Amino acid sequence: MKAIKNELIYFATALMFFTRIPVPFTIPYSGEIMNKSQKYFAWVGLVIGLINAVVLYLSTMLFNLEIGIVLMMISSVLLTGAFHEDGFTDMCDSFGGGYGKEKILTIMKDSRVGAYGTIGIILLFALKFYSIKALGSTGVDAIRVLGIIVLSHTVSRFISGTMIYTHQYVTDIDASKSKPLANKPLDGMALLVGFVSVLIAFTLIPDWRLIFAFALAYAGKMYMGWYFKKHIGGYTGDCLGSVQQVCEVLFYLGTIIIWKFM
Repeated sequence: MKAIKNELIYFATALMFFTRIPVPFTIPYSGEIMNKSQKYFAWVGLVIGLINAVVLYLSTMLFNLEIGIVLMMISSVLLTGAFHEDGFTDMCDSFGGGYGKEKILTIMKDSRVGAYGTIGIILLFALKFYSIKALGSTGVDAIRVLGIIVLSHTVSRFISGTMIYTHQYVTDIDASKSKPLANKPLDGMALLVGFVSVLIAFTLIPDWRLIFAFALAYAGKMYMGWYFKKHIGGYTGDCLGSVQQVCEVLFYLGTIIIWKFM
């Protein structure tokens, strides 16, 4: 019973860290608890994906697909507090305007959004909008499109979380809110727990071709990881957020390719 309670605490911690969803009970906090919540990051993506799918479905029934997509994107930002989007804009500003590791990390810590971040987030949202619109225009049933929304949020957060296992954290960890995560990645069993959420999401659309979309998203993560390592020696919390956003879009694009050409 105690083990189940602990796992619930870990999940609630991950939910509170990544979203603004209220948890209806008080939970303890420590660096160890935060560290162990890693295993549930993808599960939080599953929750967010399900909520977004419901919003898209209801909005499309009331209005049309285009308005439904915009309302879903708004709900996603409100649901997460633009947590990952903020990381993406910081990544664009720092790597776009910085030269050398020290300058890049300095810009990344600046709370202001510059030209690179503004342009980047506009293009990202535009690509999300038109990708989801294209999915709705591929001739497949609406339920499959909703399933892709759920799957993309789950997969992208799982892939982003693997950066903790495959790359080195480079920010001053003593001053970072990601310190508990950066200090000690969990074992392979924790990674498996996260992957279970991906498998559950895949059951919504039992299409083996979606492995291509997963591979495309993971390839995007590998390239970004290489790029980050080349310029700053590893990743930061903002890098994780940017990986999630990019992998989400890549999963949409990969799905469009297989549904249109395969």
